[in-house]
Formats: sequence, structure tokens, C-alpha cells
Amino acid sequence: MPAQQQRQPASLIDVVADEIVSQVESLAKTVEQIGDLVASARRLAERQPKLGTAPPAMHLATRLRDAAGQTGLAGEVTAADSELDSFHRALRTTVSRYQEGDKDAALTVTRSGEAPDDRR
Repeated sequence: MPAQQQRQPASLIDVVADEIVSQVESLAKTVEQIGDLVASARRLAERQPKLGTAPPAMHLATRLRDAAGQTGLAGEVTAADSELDSFHRALRTTVSRYQEGDKDAALTVTRSGEAPDDRR
């Protein structure tokens, strides 16, 4: 088989794309774990700590519950979850568009019967 027709090893672009796909998958797992953390923080915020019935204990219990609520831990974790999920969707869309563009370019080159011009 002539040297020009032999299949070339994966290009740097292919390797980078594979690494990005792997990172998207890892990010998906992280998004799932953050979702579990959000649920846990919300459950924590719904509980009234049992510190007793004395006024200082009741006040402390209320403050702890508030700190775990929407303006505290649960709110912060929910915001982080939203941002991470948004980033994950954007990254996944970008990788998908890149892969489709790469396939289209390869198909165009294959149909034209020409080798890509690597003299950039």
C-alpha cells in the first residue's frame, strides 16, 4: 500500500477531543454527586436541631437552621449545582458540535479524494 494511503495515527486533535469527552463524562459524575449534596443540604435545612427548650438553645437552633437554609449552605450548594450543570451542558454541546464538524470535514475530504493540507 502506498505511503500516502496508509492510515495515519490519531492526530493531536483526535487525542484532545477524546480527553475532552472523558472530562465531560467526569463532570457528569460530579454534577450527579453535587445533586446528592443539594438534597442532603435541603434535608439538613428542614430539620430543627434538638438543643433543648431554653431560649438560648432555641435561638441557636433557629440560627443553625437558617445557616443551613436557602440563604446558607443549601442556597450555596444549589447555586454551585446550577452553575456546574450549566457549564456541563455548554461543554457537552461544544464537544458534540466539534465532533460533528470534524466528521463533516473528514467526509468532505474523503469525497473529494484529496488529502488534507497540513502545511499550516
